[in-house]
Amino acid sequence: MTDLDDDDLPDSGPDATPAGRLRIDKWLWFARFFKTRSLAAKLCNGGGLRVSGTVVSKAHYAVKPGDVLTFAQGRHIRVIKVIALGSRRGPAPEAQALYEDLAPPVREEAIQDPYRAPPAPREPGAGRPTKRDRRALDQLHGEE
Repeated sequence: MTDLDDDDLPDSGPDATPAGRLRIDKWLWFARFFKTRSLAAKLCNGGGLRVSGTVVSKAHYAVKPGDVLTFAQGRHIRVIKVIALGSRRGPAPEAQALYEDLAPPVREEAIQDPYRAPPAPREPGAGRPTKRDRRALDQLHGEE
């Protein structure tokens, strides 16, 4: 029998990946892009994630440092370069050290949304009259 340390034993767990790689759903969770690992897995399984231009459709895809991830997060498209793999879901500063943000999200105010835009100014006499216009017309015609 040989003396082996725990570090010398091969990985045989359900999340085992080759050395220097990590499951993409775990990495997204470690880097705090998603609140739960199942949300990260849902993005991966739905085909909403690209790794270096290749569409990923499985959560067990192995990511390595140097890969570029592209995915939608809310109303933003995130482009992230993997710098390190990490070993746990730590605090935010530790998570931010795992990646480089190549396209930081744009402020909400800068996003143009046609449903949030203020109404366009009306040209006088165009469209339906306002209450003020209606009262002016009634007064002009002598009605009260």
